[in-house]
Amino acid sequence: MSLSVLDFAASPTGIEFYRKYDRVLEKWPADVVGRDLESEFGTTRVNVCGPAGAPPVLLLPGGGATSTVWFENVGALADRHRVIAVDLMGDSGRSVAGGRAIRTVDDLLDWLDTVATGAGLEAFSIVAHSYGAMIALAYALDRPNRVRKLVLLDPNSCFAGMRPGYLARAVPLLFRPTEKRERDFVRWEIGCREVDESWLDLTACGAASFPKSKTVVPKRPTRASFAGLRAETTVILAGQGKVHDSARVATAIAAAAPRVRTHVIDDATHHTMPMSPAAEVNRALLDALDAPRGV
Repeated sequence: MSLSVLDFAASPTGIEFYRKYDRVLEKWPADVVGRDLESEFGTTRVNVCGPAGAPPVLLLPGGGATSTVWFENVGALADRHRVIAVDLMGDSGRSVAGGRAIRTVDDLLDWLDTVATGAGLEAFSIVAHSYGAMIALAYALDRPNRVRKLVLLDPNSCFAGMRPGYLARAVPLLFRPTEKRERDFVRWEIGCREVDESWLDLTACGAASFPKSKTVVPKRPTRASFAGLRAETTVILAGQGKVHDSARVATAIAAAAPRVRTHVIDDATHHTMPMSPAAEVNRALLDALDAPRGV
């Protein structure tokens, strides 16, 4: 990173970014508490709410979305669960890298271990979207004793590849990100559907200016590796998403991991998840997390 996160935070752009972050976080339940978890990788910010003794669930956002993106979901989840939403290290948010750098997938999974341990968790569930789902699946395969239930929201490059048209639209953002390009990209993917403007302001500002680290991307698991997936897993797909063909992904899941449950939300797109359609997403999340084991 050419500019450190701490230097960014003190800059006018950084002050504006964190103002936007806090504005989205204001949509969360009143009992939300931000905690900073220290580890060899630096400081990871988690936003926590829900009863302390309830079953714990980690929330991992998509790239650039920040932990605040779950504002439409945490109210429903926190009625029954202890919710710990994570700002991904090296990505937009309030986590600050320091010490051991995340350069490999093993580093990435070790970092997530430190988050769980720092939050006082031994075994827990994970709900994750997009890039966060890639991390969560790799973690569940590598640390099978820690993950009870796994819920993946429109996971890209986990069971099937992404559409060339989506990748072509995404490439300019990788080389020269701007707020306008991020906004245009999200609006192209969601079509005529609405998106929360305060969250879009935050993610566009982060895409253009946040000092990110190089993204470490887990490889797509082989079919044979799914035999080691012990966590009860549900994949919730966006029926109108442009990242991949949801029907093709469901077919690939049935072939590679027949024990994994799939659910398609017909009117969802990749970038409206997990925010919308909130009622249907929340029903699917709670069904996946609260179903008796083995059902």
